[in-house]
Amino acid sequence: MLIEKFIGLARELGRFPVAAEVKMKARTDDSFPWHNTFARFGSKQQFATKILDYCQHRAGYEDVATLCAAVATPVSHTNDEEDTESEEVYGFVYLMKSGKHYKIGRSNAAGRREYELAIQLPEKLVAVHTIRTDDPVGIEEYWHRRFATKRKNGEWFDLTGLDVKAFKRRKFM
Repeated sequence: MLIEKFIGLARELGRFPVAAEVKMKARTDDSFPWHNTFARFGSKQQFATKILDYCQHRAGYEDVATLCAAVATPVSHTNDEEDTESEEVYGFVYLMKSGKHYKIGRSNAAGRREYELAIQLPEKLVAVHTIRTDDPVGIEEYWHRRFATKRKNGEWFDLTGLDVKAFKRRKFM
């Protein structure tokens, strides 16, 4: 059912949906799953591979298979020199405060995300701390689980001073 919902959105858009499009669809269509639900399938490339496999075993899914093929197949870069290790990609898990609540989220550009959120909030947004990491998804998930009992709405939490201190002790994870 989840793959069929995603396929429906892909057909509607005429391309493999990005996270923002999945979120928008979930906000406007109560029957559409939230984007985190699809994250259970793995990375974007892994999910596209699973959808591609799903489509190859069914008639009438050639259009979706074409959309997924480009995402599922990694782009190979040829190099005349010896293979070198790929550069690690880093992101950030951040803690921001607005009013009495804190937001725990992730971004590949913490400053930009702060600006984006500040536009939407009635109270001033203050960046409390960022953690640089090579696994922003996993680290964000860790902090969300750790403070699950203090969750208010979405990624917003009612944290104590000790909770904030625990988060701020981490510089890199």
